[in-house]
Amino acid sequence: MSLSFTNSITVQSRARALVPLCVGAGAYLFFLYVGDTLLQDSDSFWQIKIGQWILDHHALPYTDFYSFTRPGEPWISTSWLSQILYAITYARWDWAGPVILTALAIAASAAIFVYLLDAHLEIPRSVLFAMLAVLLSLHHILARPHILALPVMIAWVGVLMNAADRKVTPSWVWLPLMSLWASLHGGFVLGLALIGPMALEAIWTLDSAKQIRLLGRWFLFGVAAMLAACVTPYGWRTLLGATNILNLGELLSVISEWMPANFASFSAFEGAILGLIALGLFRGLTLSVPRILLILLFTWMGLTHVRSIEAFAFLVPLVLAKPLGEKSPLPQLTQGTESGAARYVTVMGALMIAAAAWTSTSTSIYMSHHRFTFTMNQTPVAAVDLLQQRKAQRIFNAYQFGGYLISRDIPVFVDGRAELYGEKFVMDFFKAIEVKKLDNLTRLLEEYKIDATLLVADSPAAQVLDHIKGWKRLYADDIAVIHVRDDEASTGETPMPAHSN
Repeated sequence: MSLSFTNSITVQSRARALVPLCVGAGAYLFFLYVGDTLLQDSDSFWQIKIGQWILDHHALPYTDFYSFTRPGEPWISTSWLSQILYAITYARWDWAGPVILTALAIAASAAIFVYLLDAHLEIPRSVLFAMLAVLLSLHHILARPHILALPVMIAWVGVLMNAADRKVTPSWVWLPLMSLWASLHGGFVLGLALIGPMALEAIWTLDSAKQIRLLGRWFLFGVAAMLAACVTPYGWRTLLGATNILNLGELLSVISEWMPANFASFSAFEGAILGLIALGLFRGLTLSVPRILLILLFTWMGLTHVRSIEAFAFLVPLVLAKPLGEKSPLPQLTQGTESGAARYVTVMGALMIAAAAWTSTSTSIYMSHHRFTFTMNQTPVAAVDLLQQRKAQRIFNAYQFGGYLISRDIPVFVDGRAELYGEKFVMDFFKAIEVKKLDNLTRLLEEYKIDATLLVADSPAAQVLDHIKGWKRLYADDIAVIHVRDDEASTGETPMPAHSN
């Protein structure tokens, strides 16, 4: 009887250990299957292009050399390591490379997330939280640097939360995580900002003497973490570069991923907030003030910028895990049916891990059956071919076409690097595109000596240019429309008719 019970514990322990790997393998296979959905943002183009430049020149950029509106202006890449990784995989496997790399990052995020939750919650609840977190983040799961940094963010917050739960200081062994995060994406500033609230949680229930000593150690850890963030080729400039985008003011309200959440129609995020409230009421959770502040912070971030919803999705459960676990402690291991379920999890986990490993190591076989392609509405191929034939030099381009133009070695008017162009410039650009004031459009066209425009087919500016003297529509399809100056269009060349790609 004793031996049988010991075997049951061993089997279930093996099952619990396999669950994070099983979840990660499942996430990897799913996002590999829907890989085209990861290729929907033209920022991926210029991220890869910069990575290629870094590899070719064995140096990092300090100024802009991709636009004709800001040439030579100071600019650093806060995602240089991610860009290198994307460039290497793209050169090796075309778009399958970034898709596989992104899918691996999501898989690692899900696995680390479940592993951290597993210390406090039952397996089904940990897996459910992981599924909900991925669902909430779907709108922002793209082949871009923030996804490569996602597993590092989850691991870092897990380290801080674990230390706070145990009323100790995080081990300095984990400081390289901050250096890695700072090299992958500028969002590392969130990891630094969270040290303070986590320190408050760590000292919350201690007596005053212990509070002072522990707070001092957390302060030293925070200083060390800030120094670790500067252990990149850019040094202290890493901190400045990462905070520049937070100073864009009004501009953050017009860039889609920086817009506030919109509850005009029901969304998964709205459901998550309501579910969070319902969970607290149903379970009767009593949280410390620092934990309440953390949850409010992550909720505010998601409400303020939709790109922060994944932080809400993955980090709120980490804050709630211990209180939830105390309300519903892990069941004791018993004999009988549970060991059968554990064996089932073990077998399924092993199969999924094997399938994921086979897929990742057999890329050429998989590619022979499926080629990943970038979304068409971000890639105006035919229009850009025509502009290159005409040798257009100064193109007034739509914001979403900037990345693709950079990939074609064409200087851009504007692209996704909003921190380079600044709030005033990009706001003037958006007002011109929306023709909220006609003078904005005509002024920019003249001020920057624009000889051709490349705009989204249904944009207001494209419609207005049809009626502005001195400009003529040269080409249009379902993706983009080109206008050129009348004197250039009247050289004897017959304008190409509008058609669809």
